[in-house]
Amino acid sequence: MLYRGLLATISLLATAGSLPAQTPPSPPPPAASAPAVETTNSPEPMEDVQTGDHWTYEVRDQIAGELRSTITNTVTDVSAKEIGMRLTFLGKPNFGFQTLDRSWNFVDSGDWRYAPNDGTGIQPPLAVGKAWSIKATDTNRTGGFSWKRSSTSKVTATESVTTQAGTFEAFKIVTSIQLQNTNDPTKKVQIEQQTWYVPAIDHWAKRTFVSRSEGKVRENVSHELIEYGRR
Repeated sequence: MLYRGLLATISLLATAGSLPAQTPPSPPPPAASAPAVETTNSPEPMEDVQTGDHWTYEVRDQIAGELRSTITNTVTDVSAKEIGMRLTFLGKPNFGFQTLDRSWNFVDSGDWRYAPNDGTGIQPPLAVGKAWSIKATDTNRTGGFSWKRSSTSKVTATESVTTQAGTFEAFKIVTSIQLQNTNDPTKKVQIEQQTWYVPAIDHWAKRTFVSRSEGKVRENVSHELIEYGRR
């Protein structure tokens, strides 16, 4: 199914000793303490992607309000042009593989091939107001059918986003995608995707998308980072 294939391609990662107290004799009365200042741990630097980098996401169906799956994306190899990714699913023995370009656009995902890519990645350097667009062809090699894809993306803001993995400073990217079946042009799908991309971990902390056809919502799914790390 088209929607299932799209879900598979959007993937997402996985991720003191105390000093002994010394009490001086006859201490003076303690002064009023200053209010505690909340701090956020800095994420592990991962700007330059490497084999073994991994990000784990919870995928939730926002229509049913249910956890759909927990997926870990692990980098298997890196070349000058492409990144290989293995997908593992919590509680399931099966796994999958994907190929992305160096800007995190999908090129190959299971049965689907995107030429030149699916346009759901980034276009560095990022800055608020930056926009780009792509045209591509999605080909299902098993079913023998294809879709024409056009999309536009824009960096709309910088935001602080919090997930189970921590709090991150992110670029918010809004992407609008239109798909049209090449064999039956009356079949169309519209997808609105929002991505919170975090440069410090070279991936997204959160991603949502809503797909519609015939004016009706078909999917409403979120991916939230719960763990990440480096080998």
